Amino acid sequence: MTGRRIRFGVWAPVHGPRAALRDPREPFDASWEHNKAVVLEAEELGFDSTLIAQHTVNPHLPDHDQLEAWTAAAALAALTSRIEIIAAIKPYILHPVFLAKMALQIENISGARFGINLVNAWNKSEFEKAGIAFGEHDGRYGYGREWLSVVSRLVSGESVSHRGEHFAISDYRLTPKDLHRQRPAIYIGGESEPARVLVAEQGDVWFINGQPLADVAGLVADLRRRPRAGAPLRFGLSAFVIARQTEDEARQEEGRLLALAAAAGDVQALQGRNADPKAAMFQTMAKSARLGTNGGTAAGLVGSYEQVSERIVAFHRAGIELFMLQFQPLRAEMRRFADEIFPRVRALEAGSAARALSDA
Repeated sequence: MTGRRIRFGVWAPVHGPRAALRDPREPFDASWEHNKAVVLEAEELGFDSTLIAQHTVNPHLPDHDQLEAWTAAAALAALTSRIEIIAAIKPYILHPVFLAKMALQIENISGARFGINLVNAWNKSEFEKAGIAFGEHDGRYGYGREWLSVVSRLVSGESVSHRGEHFAISDYRLTPKDLHRQRPAIYIGGESEPARVLVAEQGDVWFINGQPLADVAGLVADLRRRPRAGAPLRFGLSAFVIARQTEDEARQEEGRLLALAAAAGDVQALQGRNADPKAAMFQTMAKSARLGTNGGTAAGLVGSYEQVSERIVAFHRAGIELFMLQFQPLRAEMRRFADEIFPRVRALEAGSAARALSDA
C-alpha cells in the first residue's frame, strides 16, 4: 500500500473520444464547452484530478478540432474549486522561463491545484510541420531534463542563472511566487531508461501507461530502488475502464468498441506514420489488443463492478496512488464509475485499513 488514499482522475476529451473516434454513442466533440462540462461534472461527482493532454493539432484526425491545453487549464482553474488540474507540456514548444510563468499563474488562480505533466512527445508531424526539429528520442529527454531543471527552480521562487547546452539564463526570478506551497506538482510520463532517470531525479509523480499488474509492480519497484533526494516518488496509472454489473456485459461493450476502433484504419495508419518508434508507450501498447490511449484497457479494468474495484485496490497495493481514467461514452461512464466503483473501492480501502490496524 502507498499509505495514501486512492485518487481518481479523468482525461479531458481534448481530441475527442479515447477508444473509437467514430462512435454513434459518443459524437466527436473536442470543443471548449464540452471539455468544460466534463471537468465540472467530474469535480461534482468526486473525481480528484483531470489531465489535459497537449497537442497543437489533432494527432488522430488532422482535420478535426483540438483543444489547447494551457489556456484551457487556466480557464478550468478559475471555474473549479476542488479538482486538480494537470496540464501536459512538450518542452520543445515553450521556453522554460515563459512556461514557468504560466505555470505559476495557473497555480495561483487555482489555489494550489495545478500540476505540470512533462511528456517527451511522440507525434513527429506536429513538430516538423511547424519547422521545429523533433530530435532523437534520448536527445529529447536530455533537452527535457535541462528544461525542467530551469522550470522547477523558477516555480520554486529561486533567482536562476543557468548556462547549459540548450539555455542561457541570467538572474531571472518570477514574482509572485507560489502563494500556497513550494511549487506546483511535477508529473512525468515515459517508461524508457532516460524517462526513469528523469523522474527519479526531478519528478513528484510518475505516470505509468496502462499494463498488467505484474508489469506495473515491476516498474514501481525499479523506481523505488533508485537514489532520490526529497520526498518519496508517487505513482499514477493510465487506464481505460469498462465496468458493468456482470463481466459478460463488460466484454460485450468492449467488443463493440473494439469493432469500431478496428474499422478506423485511417486513424491507425496516420498514428503509425507519425509516431516515434522508440517511444516506449507504443512498445507497451503493442503487447496486447487494447482500447484507449496510453495503454488503455491493457491495465485490465474491464469486468464487473466487483472485479474492477478489486483490481484497482490491487494496483494500489503495488504502489499506484492516482488512477487517470478514460471512458466511452465519457460522461455517462464517469457517472457509472462514481455510482458503482467509488463506494466499492472505499469499502475495500476501509477493510484493508482495519486489517492493518488489527495486525499492528
